Amino acid sequence: MLKEMLGDEEYCDIMRVHVQDTIDYLLTKGISFSILLNIEKVNFDPPLPEEIMRSFKPITLFVIAGYTFESTVLDDEKIVFEAGFGAHNFGSFVSVPLLSILQILVEETPILINLSIPSFEKEEIEKQAGVKKSMEALLSNPENKKLFKK
Repeated sequence: MLKEMLGDEEYCDIMRVHVQDTIDYLLTKGISFSILLNIEKVNFDPPLPEEIMRSFKPITLFVIAGYTFESTVLDDEKIVFEAGFGAHNFGSFVSVPLLSILQILVEETPILINLSIPSFEKEEIEKQAGVKKSMEALLSNPENKKLFKK
């Protein structure tokens, strides 16, 4: 029941608005904050060099302060800000879908936790489940198991 609720389109929309309103409040009040997010759905323009991309963990924290805070733009679907990365401070505009934000933190304290499972996340979960089922079916035949042994 919980999984269905968290993936419900109406609930996801409630969370998207909640994330948007919280960020808007912080920006309006001039309060620096951090966002913990699913890096897979983030877009960088220009794209970051591969060595920088490899340094990101699947769940990554971005601090929205200083120039990054000043450059932040928020709309109904995403937050966009400019940030520098790596030793040479490679500049890129970072675009984050609001529903990819898992937490919003102020002074290292979470003030918002987003548990929703948006449609793009559900599709990935279903895809992974399909691959797992395919592998289980393949391995259910003892002859196929030999293919994976060294």
